[in-house]
Amino acid sequence: MSHDHNSAGAAHGNVKQYTIGFILSVLLTVIPFGMVMAGGFSRGLLVAVIAITAVAQVLIQLVYFLHMNSSSEQRWNVIAFVYTILTIAILLVGSVWIMNYLHFNMMI
Repeated sequence: MSHDHNSAGAAHGNVKQYTIGFILSVLLTVIPFGMVMAGGFSRGLLVAVIAITAVAQVLIQLVYFLHMNSSSEQRWNVIAFVYTILTIAILLVGSVWIMNYLHFNMMI
């Protein structure tokens, strides 16, 4: 009785990929943490660094741990992820827009 662990479309990483992903994730966590703890940086710079490293962290997680790439096996996963991000962005931007509109009209 043989067990086939390779299912269709499932990509598995190796130790090297997981190690690279882990090291990059740790670096992208330590950089903004170190900047905040060291102090002396402007608020705008800190917010920019935190935002950039957060986006990079998400991309690292997607590529190295969730194995999302441009291969044909991952196409539907990538499409579903992009759809989710767009839906969340529309909800957030729409909510802020509505709250700003209500705030403006309530102040008159």
